[in-house]
Amino acid sequence: MLVMQLLQPGQGLSPAQRQDPVPGPGQVLIRVACCGVCRTDLHIVDGELPALGHPVVPGHEIVGRVLAVGTGVATPAVGERVGVPWLGWTCGQCEWCLSGRENLCARARFTGYNVDGGYAELALADARYVFPLPAGYTDQQAAPLLCAGLIGHRALRLAGEARRLGIYGFGAAAHIICQIARHQGSEIFAFTRPGDLDAQAFALELGASWAGGSDQSAPHQLDAALIFAPVGALVPAALQAIAPGGTVVCAGIHMSDIPGFAYSRLWLERRIVSVANLTRRDGDEFLALAARIPIRMHIKAFALDQANDALATLRGGELHGAAVLCPRGA
Repeated sequence: MLVMQLLQPGQGLSPAQRQDPVPGPGQVLIRVACCGVCRTDLHIVDGELPALGHPVVPGHEIVGRVLAVGTGVATPAVGERVGVPWLGWTCGQCEWCLSGRENLCARARFTGYNVDGGYAELALADARYVFPLPAGYTDQQAAPLLCAGLIGHRALRLAGEARRLGIYGFGAAAHIICQIARHQGSEIFAFTRPGDLDAQAFALELGASWAGGSDQSAPHQLDAALIFAPVGALVPAALQAIAPGGTVVCAGIHMSDIPGFAYSRLWLERRIVSVANLTRRDGDEFLALAARIPIRMHIKAFALDQANDALATLRGGELHGAAVLCPRGA
């Protein structure tokens, strides 16, 4: 099978031919139909997450069909369409797993990082960590739901019942969560890279009531802010923008250092929280919600061997919506 693998962080991905994998106990083998391109993949490729010392096949927004199952697997069945997210395995025994907070498991393994991911024609996955997908989405449309949507939705839940919601960084996650938040009755204020008029127009098209650069002030105080851009300087800016009692949610796995700021920005019970990974309950709840809400997915498809081009598009801020890789052609 063809894979796109990372040999050395900072040097891009290289194509390689590997033997087709065989599912072990508790695993399923998936023929990859497509795999979303996430900013976490970019952090791995660019060396912003710790290098693991072995080749890595990125990709954790996998959509495909089950080709074979290992011993002990009752579901999913061969032929079923499934999705594979970032959280690929947990121990099931620690205090975090036993209390429903498996996203915090210290022994967790992550798809496309510790475990080979979906930048490949075939992928293995732990059967416990795959999800059936809503029928109303094509394979390409479903892929971003598995991280951009799922992690974005966890971030939205941590924001509480925000009536006025700020979104910093209007990429794949934001374009999904904007629509869900609007469906739930929130007013959206979108903050993009300064001067990115195309991204601002895209946010307005998807229902934001205001869009501007991250160096601008919204016309109203916000109840909460979601930060999807990996820019630490946005944290004090978002604290300045939210009302007393408001919440700033940092939704990425990596962020540049947060600069110092006056305590007065945090005063009056404002708070900062981070999102760490996901739980299977998150996946079940979000995909059920996605089945009910007609989310407009904006997709740019690339062939598998164009993975470096897709990552470059994301790195350069040229992507509005989500990118996906398709092993059998875009």
